Amino acid sequence: MSVTVRVPAKVNVQLAVGAARPDGFHDLANVFLAVGLYDEVTVEPADSLTVTCTGPGADQVPLDRTNLAARAAIALAERHGLGDDPKVRIHIAKDIPVAGGMAGGSADAAGALVACDALWGTGASREELLDICAELGSDVPFSLVGGAALGTGRGEQLEPLDVHGPFWWVFAVADGGLSTPAVYREFDRLTPRAPEPVASPALLDALRTGDASALAATVTNDLQPAALSLFPSLKATLDAGTEAGALAALVSGSGPTTAYLAADEAAARRIADALTASGTCRTARVAPSPAPGASLVTG
Repeated sequence: MSVTVRVPAKVNVQLAVGAARPDGFHDLANVFLAVGLYDEVTVEPADSLTVTCTGPGADQVPLDRTNLAARAAIALAERHGLGDDPKVRIHIAKDIPVAGGMAGGSADAAGALVACDALWGTGASREELLDICAELGSDVPFSLVGGAALGTGRGEQLEPLDVHGPFWWVFAVADGGLSTPAVYREFDRLTPRAPEPVASPALLDALRTGDASALAATVTNDLQPAALSLFPSLKATLDAGTEAGALAALVSGSGPTTAYLAADEAAARRIADALTASGTCRTARVAPSPAPGASLVTG
């Protein structure tokens, strides 16, 4: 028997970042929007815990117990008396950019958690799954729930948001990656007195009404200056997307993937073609939002 779960990427339409906390994390007002780019995580019984991966960027994905999907399986197994070496093979079929600021690793963790719960029949409640997600990482809970949500605390405390889509996006995938901790360190250097993070009422209203132009006027990412400082060539990519007609252009999360909001699907495809032709990125992908969270495909 095997179980497959599909999990979405995310874009942060607002990422407001506060000062560093004593525990090293930052308080956030993080408005997540799940988008229609997906990884698929398949689990099946095995002699021991193993991880395999295929797809774009698979060579950058760790295949040992440090992989977030493996850590998710271990956490669920330990909670349900199955030991710390669950006998399961986890296969990740990647389509979300790796190390691209779109929560691909977090998505894989949420996918593995839901898949292992189904495979083992542990019957974990949604609250328990979300609790494990929060232990694994700040973005993992949203990968489980999908849709749209405001993340506070370090991003793990979620409040579902009303969203009336679709909103159409283009994602330009850069050559190379960025370390999220390094981006936050650069943010701290550039922003020694960060204000208290607060969600934008105008942005939340734009999501609720489905107004792409209003959303474009309100999207922000406090990590963008830090990402551009560490990866200066992203500015040329952002400029290319804007020149191609994007309503808004921003770094996605900690980067280096950049995100472009389009007026509609046709405009998104034109922007993607222009970005690809510009030579400023490795590839450009079109995706709608919102998208559902972790969902069983088989099993």
